[in-house]
Amino acid sequence: MRIDVLTSLAKKDKTFTFGEALEISGLPRGRLKKVIYRLEQRGAIERIEKGKYMIIPLGAEKGKYTLNEFIIGSLLVNPYCIAYWSALNFYGLTEQIPNTVFLQTTARKKKQATEIFGVRYRIVRIKEEKFFGIRKEWIEDTQVNITDKSG
Repeated sequence: MRIDVLTSLAKKDKTFTFGEALEISGLPRGRLKKVIYRLEQRGAIERIEKGKYMIIPLGAEKGKYTLNEFIIGSLLVNPYCIAYWSALNFYGLTEQIPNTVFLQTTARKKKQATEIFGVRYRIVRIKEEKFFGIRKEWIEDTQVNITDKSG
């Protein structure tokens, strides 16, 4: 059962939400919570934040594997885009290596600053009319939203 659920989720992406797992697995909510808990205990998945998980590849060691910080950031709020120093660094427009990943959003998020797998994230809420100039960029095999060079 656990392997079937994990295999189905892995075919979709490297990350998943509890809602996606519920839809894909067809399991009752309580049963799925147990399955996810066991997968987490065995090191097959790791929790990013409540209801959001990443799949640990076979052979990788739990606690030592992580996804690109922009991919993890893309899961924290919706809508989102990677912005400010993070975007400048992505485009090679600054030599400074930011120690925080900046995300722009129009949505409310209770926690504006968080740390996940040793990386700090800062979520900045802006007005809807200022949320533009966004392009999709490939990071590994995942598309993420990032402000364009002029943004």
